[in-house]
Parts: sequence; C-alpha cells; structure tokens
Amino acid sequence: MSRLWLAGFALALGCGRYFSGPLHPVEEQAADMRIDDDGSVTYLRERLEISLQAMTDEQLNRQFAAHSTKGGESTNPYTYGDWKPLGETWTPQRFTVFRVKVSNYAYPKVQLDPYQATIATANNRHYKSLRLDELSEYYRAYALGLTGNAWERFKERTDILRRTLYPGEILFSGQEQEGYIVFPPLDDDVEELAVTFKGIVLRFNYADEPTETIDLTYSFVREVVRGMHPPAALAGGG
Repeated sequence: MSRLWLAGFALALGCGRYFSGPLHPVEEQAADMRIDDDGSVTYLRERLEISLQAMTDEQLNRQFAAHSTKGGESTNPYTYGDWKPLGETWTPQRFTVFRVKVSNYAYPKVQLDPYQATIATANNRHYKSLRLDELSEYYRAYALGLTGNAWERFKERTDILRRTLYPGEILFSGQEQEGYIVFPPLDDDVEELAVTFKGIVLRFNYADEPTETIDLTYSFVREVVRGMHPPAALAGGG
C-alpha cells in the first residue's frame, strides 16, 4: 500500500511540473511592424528600424560558447550554461532575454532607454527590465568571500554584461546599436506577453530635451506543458 502511495505521489509531483517552449512573435503585431525570418519583430518608420528578438538559452549559449560549458562554473551571465540540477536532464531558464537593435537613418538623433522596457502578460503578470547594477548584485551573491575563483567568475560575468547589454545611448543619424535586455524568468503560467518600450525619443530640442517620443509594443507567445520530462517538441525553450 505504501509503495502505491509513493508511486501516486511521485506521479502527481511530476505532472505538476511545467516546461516552456521558446517565445515566438504573434502573427498580428502593431502597425508598422514586420516579422523577420530570424524571429525578430521590426518597427519601421521612414529609415528608422527598431528590432526585438526573443533569445533562447541555446542561442545565448552559442553566442557565449566559451562561457557556457563548465557546468555550475559556467560564466555566461544570461543562462546557466550546460549546468543541470542534480538528477535532471534539463536546464532551467535563468532570465528572459531579448536582443534589441536600432538602426537610425531617419533622424538627427534618437534614444531608446532599455530600462523603460516592461513585460505585461495576458494573465496580468508584470515584469521590469533588470539594470546592470541589479544583475551585478545578483551575481555578487555567488562570489563568496570576494576572493579566488568565485570572484574571478563574478568579474567575468559582469564584464560580459557591460559589453553586451543594450547601452541606451543617443544614436545619431547613420548609426546602429544593439545589445540585450534582461527580465526575470517568466512565471510558469505565462503563455502570451507583450514587451513595451516607453518614451523612445525621436526628436530633441536645442537643450537635448525630448520633443517627440513614441511607445512601441511587441507581442510574443510560447507553449507551456505539464509533465514529468520536457517534451522534445519544446527543445530550444527554457
């Protein structure tokens, strides 16, 4: 009898686990948006393009391959690398990451502030983009004693973040800029979401004060399933 109870408990626990697939653009986007072959969504206004692409852990591990193959000591700041929880065959998602690219060939100067980015979901959850200092503080907890190998891994992660986060600087005519924006990992029940950038500056006055701004929203969807093991069909997700 006890064996049957334990088997039933294990089955119930397994069925209660959630596994999510990668984020994909919703087919119906806002006006002046196009969906590109690489899965990015691009806003076009004259010769200004602002693209947003949802990144999978697999893509990020390939991008930072040298920092993603040392198990629990991997220093890829966006993922857990190839580390897996003890006894598991899958790797959880550390953050929700998007690549932003802005190409300005239309205005004297524009500016997109990555820290004005938010996520709102169809089931009323909300997330704010994480700042460099917040991500640095997150990883500082792993640098026990602030010496030795743990400290070196901390510095390596923060150096990568400084180089690759979207900088949010003023972009002059003829310039392009790209980088990542980072959100907390999505809750298990999130399937549909919208990423909104508020106050993108298109024009400034003589004192560099914004005189024209726009808000942009990009919509994405993912599949979430429950089970004991992640389905092969969701490979590429969190």
